[in-house]
Amino acid sequence: MKYLYSTNLQKPSRTIHNAKNHIIDVDTTPRGIFIRISSSPVHSPTISADKIQRFQQKVFSFYQHYGRELPWRNTTDPYKILVSELMLQQTQVTHVIPYYERWIVQWPTLNRLASASRAEVLKAWMGLGYNTRALHLHQAVQKIDADYDGDVIAAMKQYQEIPGVGRYTAHAVQIFSTNMDLVTVDTNIRRILIAEFHLGEDLSTKELWAVAEACLPQGRSREWHNALMDYGALQQTAKKTGIRPISQQSQFEGSDRQLRAAILRLLLNDPSSFTTIHRVLDGDQQRLKKILNKMVDEELLVMQNKFYHVKE
Repeated sequence: MKYLYSTNLQKPSRTIHNAKNHIIDVDTTPRGIFIRISSSPVHSPTISADKIQRFQQKVFSFYQHYGRELPWRNTTDPYKILVSELMLQQTQVTHVIPYYERWIVQWPTLNRLASASRAEVLKAWMGLGYNTRALHLHQAVQKIDADYDGDVIAAMKQYQEIPGVGRYTAHAVQIFSTNMDLVTVDTNIRRILIAEFHLGEDLSTKELWAVAEACLPQGRSREWHNALMDYGALQQTAKKTGIRPISQQSQFEGSDRQLRAAILRLLLNDPSSFTTIHRVLDGDQQRLKKILNKMVDEELLVMQNKFYHVKE
């Protein structure tokens, strides 16, 4: 069995069986909470409280010596952290930094971004990739502005109602803005936990989050997650550990993503007919039509009088 000691959890004893037939036992004791995760009743290492403490010390020590200076770490504004989190999805930190800095200059507050046009938002995002993230961010801040009186933290607690925001992002915004004792698990943190505690790569999301909760040092959530991010990005890398991410980004060159970006760049300058788009971008007509239709379905584009426009 894998045992993890934590004084952080205050939950009654229970047993959970998941679809992969792993078992999670959460047992309350006078000393705290023990979490047992098993895929079989034998041949599993024990993870003691001492091991968790050594893990915490190692990660914090690494962060003290090698922690990165990043612009979104210089603020506790939930809006700015939300911007950074959506930009960082599937995008390298070094690529995000100049976009984030320009964005915050152009739209320093949630209300200012909520009032911007869709075309303005997409133009500012161009080159960052996955342009639907820009739409989600714009839609998210508009909803937060209208329905939550601009209160990002209140909205993150109801993240299922916010476009483009899942559990990871909702927790990350609360952690980095308020230091709330929550955990969040991205591909870096998943890789660290698997590597450090010799867990199976098939461990479920529920199980990984349980391990993350056991490792959380109370009152230091912001610092802990920053440290984990840097430890995973710089030390326990995918190349070093050999641990594969759950999903991998497809090659950009020659992809539909590349063609979508080219279409959007063209239409942000001027509405165009299909004939013009095909003449400028060349390529297979059927593929181009399919992509344009999908962009219309996603409400990135509209078609009026045989001309494609970026939707306002």
